[in-house]
Amino acid sequence: MSSQPSPAFIGEGAPESDLSAGELRAIMDQALSRVSPGARVLTIIPDKTRDDNTDLLFPFAAEILAARKIAQLDALVAQGTHVPMTDEEKRSKIGGTVKSVPGLGQIYDHQWNVPEELVTIGELSAARVTELTGGLISDAVSVNLNRRLGPGVYDTIIIFSATVPHEVAGFAGGAKYLFPGVAGPDLTHATHWLGALAGIENVIGRVETPTRHMIEAAADSVTAQIITLNSVITRDENNRLRTHALFAGDFRDAFRRAAEVSRQVHIKYTGRKYKRVVALLDEHYDELWVGGKASYKLGGIIEEGGELIIYAPHLRSISETHGRLIEKYGYAPLDRVREMVALSSELQNNLAVAAHLAHVSYAGQRDEKGRVVPRYKITMASALDEATCRRVHLGFMDQRAFRREDYENDPDTLVVERAGRDLYLVAPN
Repeated sequence: MSSQPSPAFIGEGAPESDLSAGELRAIMDQALSRVSPGARVLTIIPDKTRDDNTDLLFPFAAEILAARKIAQLDALVAQGTHVPMTDEEKRSKIGGTVKSVPGLGQIYDHQWNVPEELVTIGELSAARVTELTGGLISDAVSVNLNRRLGPGVYDTIIIFSATVPHEVAGFAGGAKYLFPGVAGPDLTHATHWLGALAGIENVIGRVETPTRHMIEAAADSVTAQIITLNSVITRDENNRLRTHALFAGDFRDAFRRAAEVSRQVHIKYTGRKYKRVVALLDEHYDELWVGGKASYKLGGIIEEGGELIIYAPHLRSISETHGRLIEKYGYAPLDRVREMVALSSELQNNLAVAAHLAHVSYAGQRDEKGRVVPRYKITMASALDEATCRRVHLGFMDQRAFRREDYENDPDTLVVERAGRDLYLVAPN
């Protein structure tokens, strides 16, 4: 760490702001002044499932760090359990090539399930986990993550993160890019299952959640200096990127400043619930593991017994990584998933999958026979075939038969563009 005292965060932004490249560069200059000459620096960058401004900020960071004469600059993709990006996707994400970005060495993929690629740097005790989660989880959890974040490997970790409402942690960004972004299976499964147990309606769009508290407690075990870059961005109808805010510094305070802006930018209030919501799924989500955000972010405005139609001709799989398990057990409300977990060692060892099953289903209700059933049905109009949809307990519509104009004039239907980006809620009283 720099010997000079520094604030927990620096930066600026507000819901109405549109920060220029010069303003962003100035914030980066100040934030990275904490990096010492000769330092070994590892950057953590989002993967292709996240829309963000890393392609703008990364070249700035590389130029600033080169001028500070650091010894090493590498990048690690915070892909969680997602499939790796292609070289072209990586180049697009960092705004250049390895050769064109000053001083950049390697861009590493994160392999969450390869033991040789992981290191254990601590443990959250059973008592600590119980305290952090309010008793939702009470087992000790090993703090394991990518070996490049082990003690003595790098001096400074710089996290490029976009702040948006998130189903597991409340908001994405900050230390979440460590856990589960570059975490091993223990914290990946624990954080996802914790988010499900807390209830998606009690988590998404909230800053202080049990999952956030667990993530930040785990991040305290990282010995390197951590600098987080927390951006709030949107895109207009012409796909122009707008940066509303950038706060840099401590992974607690800087993140929370960004989350306050994100709350005002990314949460839309409808004033009512709808019998049907048509989600025109954002192009970043090409499998349901991430495309489930359409349900996470729209479920709060769908009436009981209503329907969510997800129109996504580009969505071609349930999950490259977890598809077999998802297709074996199928989507179901949390109470039903908890029953399945209790009876299945396979799900007990894959709690992130179990959490996904509950999150997509969103919430349950009891039918006239007392059985727990989904609160609304989900119909896929995508590249998934009918048999796959039925196997995971989703409805099917031939995407070729989908016509947006069939729904636009129905007062009981809401059509949502680029679904999965913004969180929709009924306005509070």
